[in-house]
Amino acid sequence: MTRTALVTGANRGIGLEACRQLALAGLAVVLTARDPARGSRSAARLQAEGLEVSFEQLDVTELASVAACARRLADRNVEVDVLVNNAGVYPTQTFFRLDEAVMMESLQVNLLGAFRTCQAFVPGMARRGYGRVVNVSSGGGAMTEGIPGPAAYGIAKAGLNALTRVVAGAVGNHVKVNAMCPGWVRTEMGGPGAPRSAVEATDTLVWLATLPGDGPTNAFFRDRRSIPW
Repeated sequence: MTRTALVTGANRGIGLEACRQLALAGLAVVLTARDPARGSRSAARLQAEGLEVSFEQLDVTELASVAACARRLADRNVEVDVLVNNAGVYPTQTFFRLDEAVMMESLQVNLLGAFRTCQAFVPGMARRGYGRVVNVSSGGGAMTEGIPGPAAYGIAKAGLNALTRVVAGAVGNHVKVNAMCPGWVRTEMGGPGAPRSAVEATDTLVWLATLPGDGPTNAFFRDRRSIPW
């Protein structure tokens, strides 16, 4: 049977490449983005490559948008087997230059967005006895590394790591819930000077999205190797 993956924040960068690589791995992919025009264009690009990719509008900062996307998929009898929480923002202000609005945006996108999608799609995985959740996190949110990321980003990614562990503990072992660090990647967010390509960045993501039944869960990875939280 063909598994279905849903990727958030997927109209460009790591999210778009994740959609491409997951489709190449044989999954049916739901590419989601906040902007309908950009998301549709990105899905059309992958469809032109012969890949099984569809588009759904999804703004992870709005509960109503997440719920509406889940309803539309259910109406099409689409069951989400793999959830990739990739949507993210990267505010760079230092802590004492950080205003509350920027902090809240980082939490809404980087943390609460994944909270909302996990609540929407993981219960179905648990009922069906199969699921893979990949939270795109960062070493910038690792407690063991001192949360070195810029303040709002690091705090939100540390929260995403905590969410990963909580969701993993709330479901059975048939649903694998993991976080991963893609590294510094040449994207619009990472900039042209970053050392890693989007293809390199998504290798661990696709590996986690397609883990076998005896694969790991409740863990944090970089380059397919477990790293401390």
